[in-house]
Parts: sequence; structure tokens; C-alpha cells
Amino acid sequence: MGKNIAAIVLFLSVTFSIKAEKPLAAYVNPFLGTAPLTNPADIGFTPPWRVWAGLVFPGASVPNAMVQLTPITKFGSGAGYEYEDTAIYAFAHTCKGHWNLCNIPILPATGDINPDDFGSTFNHTNESAHPGYYQVYLERYGINAELTTTLRCGYHKYTYKPGENKKLIVNLAVSNERIRDWKIEQEGDNAFQGFQTASEKVYFYAIASQKIKNIESLKGNGKEISVVNFADSDNPVLEIKIGLSFVSTENAKMNLEKELAGKSFDRVKKEDSKTWETLLSKIQVTGGTERQKGLFYSCLYRSFLWPALRSDVNGDFLDESGKVVNKGFQYYTLPSLWDDYRNKLVLLGMLSPDVTVDVIRSLIDRGEKTGFMPTFFYGDHAAAFIAGSYLRGLRGYDVKSAYHLLLRNATVGGGTRPYIVEYMKKGYVSTPDVENPKVETKAKASVTSTLEYAYDDYAVALLAKQLNDETNYNMLMGRSHNYTNLFDPSTGLMRGRLENGDWVKNFNPEHPYYEYMYREANAWESSFFVPQDTQGLISLYKSKDDFEDHLDSLFSIPWNTNYIAQNINCFIGQYCQGNQPDHNFAYLYYFVGKQEKSQAVLNTIMDRFYGMGDDGLALCGMDDAGEMSSWYVFNAIGLYPYSPADEDYIVTVPIFDKIEMKLGGKTLTILKNNVGNILKKNAGEKITDITYDNQKIDGYFVPYHELINGKRLVINTD
Repeated sequence: MGKNIAAIVLFLSVTFSIKAEKPLAAYVNPFLGTAPLTNPADIGFTPPWRVWAGLVFPGASVPNAMVQLTPITKFGSGAGYEYEDTAIYAFAHTCKGHWNLCNIPILPATGDINPDDFGSTFNHTNESAHPGYYQVYLERYGINAELTTTLRCGYHKYTYKPGENKKLIVNLAVSNERIRDWKIEQEGDNAFQGFQTASEKVYFYAIASQKIKNIESLKGNGKEISVVNFADSDNPVLEIKIGLSFVSTENAKMNLEKELAGKSFDRVKKEDSKTWETLLSKIQVTGGTERQKGLFYSCLYRSFLWPALRSDVNGDFLDESGKVVNKGFQYYTLPSLWDDYRNKLVLLGMLSPDVTVDVIRSLIDRGEKTGFMPTFFYGDHAAAFIAGSYLRGLRGYDVKSAYHLLLRNATVGGGTRPYIVEYMKKGYVSTPDVENPKVETKAKASVTSTLEYAYDDYAVALLAKQLNDETNYNMLMGRSHNYTNLFDPSTGLMRGRLENGDWVKNFNPEHPYYEYMYREANAWESSFFVPQDTQGLISLYKSKDDFEDHLDSLFSIPWNTNYIAQNINCFIGQYCQGNQPDHNFAYLYYFVGKQEKSQAVLNTIMDRFYGMGDDGLALCGMDDAGEMSSWYVFNAIGLYPYSPADEDYIVTVPIFDKIEMKLGGKTLTILKNNVGNILKKNAGEKITDITYDNQKIDGYFVPYHELINGKRLVINTD
């Protein structure tokens, strides 16, 4: 009897332990990054505008999906949702956070509709979200709105007050982009369909759970909205299933039938939770605070929302030439390469290798239509993305075609690198002589262009070596040292040169520019970007001590509060965590034997610049499709792709005591062990030694081909 009782007690305790274990998705706060920064001490200056502090959406989506179903509080804003707003105008079906998309906006309503005034107030106390689900109570109409999604479909559940007439406002005349054309029409008793055309043509097919009476058009002050009126019903719940396609209405209907036919709202919601839990559980952490875990899993979640799917369930997609094709792989949007090549795409390759391979195949397909590998914004960073992915072992795409396209980018004018001819001739991109340049002065961002071209040359050289193209390998590796052409010994910084080779006059290294000399940065935030040859950069200084002094200045010279640029904020000295250009500078102390100084900076950034503001919902800058979030994820686990074109990761001190990371079917275990006095100042910042599989590592870098073997990486600190 005693044994039976003991067994029951043990069973109950284990069962309780299992039930008490918090799902990882429960740590995710989709509202992180939706709130603005308002404190000048955090921002670095007194802002005359809403500071970019995330520009993310809180709505429902599954990883790398076609559909992002999210509330819109302000069209024309970064992601359509701003936390401080008090009214919702629509639920849109696509979102990224770069002032684009927000397609197919709809809003449930009741009563008489005014086309100039139909938004509903809401309160955050009646709003909630978790991965794959969003809910809000629309106060004006007394409607509880719930949203969930599949890869290509949105699922709306609206609960009206009993007896209220049910309407759906479909506002196809607006999005976050200029609308060129749109159409909506009823299809049978319960369905409607149409399209919206902006930068892309988005088709939709929707099925309602209740009969449609008619669709009417209402015009206001230059605006036109469509209102779907539903027949009277005693059922207060109206459900709308909407399939999207970038190919045709027929494909949108097919997507809907394949992904949502016969499924209830609760079933889809649960499937989404399971999908996210599976992805998030690829990294499991032990130790750390609840706040750190919340930030970590929120950032991990945010890292897997873009790039977005563009192919239908049957594989159809619209290619770069405008043809509908089917090539046997999933077609994705162009990644935000200038931002996320640094870390997000590396993380994607580690945890979602199949998606990453298809993203690369999508890039190659675009390049084969245009003759050049595409890029995004600035630089040519598909080079680093593809080279790094190849060196880390990702296969399944035509690497020779990718290399051919990247080589054309690096050697042929008129393509992805707009200044490549001058760069090849001079070894740098020149700066025009402007007497009094301002933040908004337009030019070639010549220093940034030169430094990034040099790094991209290095990345293409790595592929050349892998493919045994020795001639181009030597040529490109030689060009990867072109950064030296812009190093000004008198300042220890990278400085623009005029066409005749003279230095730009009236040089102010603290003044930020959007594209004069530097891209969204100043000289301090740009001058140390040489991840391909950091030791070579250091050799340009008088000594390692001199280089360290310049680093100290980077992190200590106070930001001039008179220098205001909209996406440059949140500083440690001149260093700006609020934008990407200097995001690998904190690690530079490693190269002068002062790793602990790097860790002090990293700890400050992670503690201070994530979960900011009164509500703890602000980020230090625009998330840029997950780059800002991925930066946190990597540093929280103690690894960072210092040079994303290479397979090596620099080892840092993780936040957590233990990290278990699933890589290629095996589990990498990362352990932090403080062997010193935990009470001393700066305890745990200095790495004393690193072992992998019980073998001591020489230095601070570990290659991916070792990590994927799933052994133990032990980081001992003092």
C-alpha cells in the first residue's frame, strides 16, 4: 500500500511539474517594438517626431508566411500599428514594417457607416496577442475581434452583440502604399473576391459563415469604401476566411480550400501555437530572469516573420518577369539584405534551413531574369548571405548560377552596384564637394559604399575559392582591401575622397548623414566596418593601444544633441544601437586583447536598449525585419556572426546559464560557468577559456561545422 501511495505521489508531482512548465510561446510579447521612445535620455536628443522604436506589427502570423493579419491604427506608418493610438481602422493581411504592404484592409462594423469616419476606439486592457493570434474589442461597434492565420490565409472571428446587423468594411482604396487599382465582387451566397494593386497585385477570395445580402459602395471626401452587408441572423458570431494569392483569384480560392476547409477557428489557433512552439523550442534556455526570457523569446519570434512566402499551395508564383511559373520550390520575397544579412539570415539558416535554401533559390531566380543578383537598399549583401550559407553547409540551390550573378554584380556596370565602374577604376567611390552638407544631403554615401563593396568582394571571393576560380579569387581578395583607400591617418577614421583624390573638406566625424559620405551614420559609426580584415584595419593605426583609444572614443564621446536624424538614436557615446551600420563594433576589443571591454558594452546594450520605455514595449530602433531582434538572440546565447560571410562565430558571454540549440538533427549545448568571485565588480565579463567537446579553443572563434556536431561549448568566465 505504501509503495502504491509513493508511486501516486511521484506520478502526481511529475504530472504537476509537466503542467506547470511554461510554454515558450507564453514568453513572447508580440507588442514588443510597437511603442515609441519618448525619453530624450534614451533617445539621445529631444525628438521633433515619433521616434522609430520597432515599427513592428502585433497581429497574427506563422513563420515566414504570406499572410500577416494585423490591426491598423495609422496607414502610412511603419507597420500600420502604433501603440499610443486609440483607434483601429482595419485589419490588414500583409505587413513587414518598412512603410509598405498592409494590403486588403477590412473592419467589422454595424449600424450606419460613414465613409469618412468609421474607425473604432479600443483599449489595451481589452486587447491581447500571442504567436498566431490577436484579439481586440472594438468599442464603437461592440464587437470582439479575433484573428488567426495559416501560411496563405487569414481567419477572422467577430462576435457581435445579439440582434445587431453585421457589416464588413472593405477599404481597398488604401494600404501603406499608393493604390493603383482594386476590385471587389460578390461570388455566390457567402463569398466575395477581388484584388488590390499597389507595388504588387494581391488577389483574395473570402468565404463568410453567414449569407451576404449585398455589397454596396460608399463615397466620402474623395474616398470610396465597400461595405459587405450580411443577412439577418440570430448567430452573433461571424467568421471570415480569406485566402490570398499573388497569382490569381482562382489560386487564392485554392489556397483557402487547401488550408482552411473544414477547420474551426480554435483548431487553426491551436495549430499556430504548436507551430510556433516547435520553432521556439529549437533554442531552450535555463537561467536568466523572467524579463530576459521574455525578451529572448519575443526577439526569437520576431526574427522569423520575414522574408514572406509568395508561392501558392500548388507551387505557382509570379516571377520577376511577370510570368506565372512553377519551379518546385517555395518562392519568397526579397530579404531586407542591407539590414538582416548581418545576423537574421544567419539565424534563419541555422533554425530553418529549408526556408533559407528556398530564399536563396528565389534570389537566384530573380537574378537570372535580370542578369544581376538582387539586393535591398544598399550594398550587395546577397553575397555575404549566400557565401556564408554555403560555407555553413547549406545546399539545394545552384551555387554556380549564384556565383555567376554575384560576380557580375562585382564587375559589370548597370546592375546591383550603382558605382561599381568608379570603384573598380579608383579603388573607392568618390564624394561630391558640398560646402555645407546637411543630414538630408543626397549623394553616393561614398564611404559606406566603398566599405560595403570591399566586404562584398570578400564574400564573393570566398565563393570563388570554393568553386576553384583562382583568378577571380585573387582579384576580389585584392579589392577587399580597398577600405584602406579611405582611411585618414590624421583622424583615424574613414573619410570621403573627392574625385581628384583629395579628402573631403570641413570634415565633421560626429555629424550624421543619410547618404552623404555615410549611409544613415556618421564617421564614428562607419569607420570600423572591416570584418573581413580587422587585423589589417588595426595595422593602419599607430599601435593596438592607439586603436583601442579610438574604440574608447567611439563609446565615450557624447552624442551632440543638436544632431537629429530620424532613424539614428539610442547611443553609447557615438555608438548607435538604434541603426545597423555599427552593430559589429562592440566586438572589436577582442582583437586588442580586451574581450571583457566588449562584453561590458554588450551587456549594457542588452540590458538597456531592449524592452524600453514606460511600458517596456519599445526597442532602441527599427527592428528592420528582425535584424535588431536577431542581434539580441545571438548575444543572449553567446554566439555572434561577426563576419556573416564566414562560417565562424565569435563567442561571447551568454545571458543564460545553459542553452540547448537544435542544429541539423543534433543538439548544441552552451554552458556558462563563472569560476571567479561573483561579488567582484564586472564579474562574469571576462572569458578565461572556452572548450568545445572538452577541447580548448584557441582564441574566441568557433566554426559552424564544429557546432553542428552537437557537442558541449563551455564558456568559463571570471
